[in-house]
Amino acid sequence: MYDVARPAAGNPLEETGQMPALFTGDRPSDSQHRQHHRPVPRSGPDYAAIQASREFVSLRRRFRAFVFPMSFAFFAWYMTYVLLAAYAHDFMSTKVFGQVNVGMLLGVGQFASTALVTWLYLRYARRHVDPRVAELRARAGLPEGTRR
Repeated sequence: MYDVARPAAGNPLEETGQMPALFTGDRPSDSQHRQHHRPVPRSGPDYAAIQASREFVSLRRRFRAFVFPMSFAFFAWYMTYVLLAAYAHDFMSTKVFGQVNVGMLLGVGQFASTALVTWLYLRYARRHVDPRVAELRARAGLPEGTRR
């Protein structure tokens, strides 16, 4: 049986941890590399300049103007539902019709509000964000539909 505590004899340098570096002749040393290094010309858009542009800052502000308030409102609505479920048992178990109670309606309302927020965001983005993104892409020389 093979003894895992005693590895099979191989290259004696492996056991000492002094293996020579492989492929050392393929690359110049660091000092040689620095001497012959030339800056590579940029190809493509200058993303730093785009990000610093007034148009991009305006686009981010427009995006945040929708996303942050909507996220806060949705989180508040969700936490209200959770807190009511945890601490207002009598209210949540109030029958509305048949076996359907307030808790069930508010639970379905969570799904409905998720769909509503998604639809509102898509509508907002189509009208206010996407046209400005297309302008920035065109100005940067990027083809439509490319992503970084």
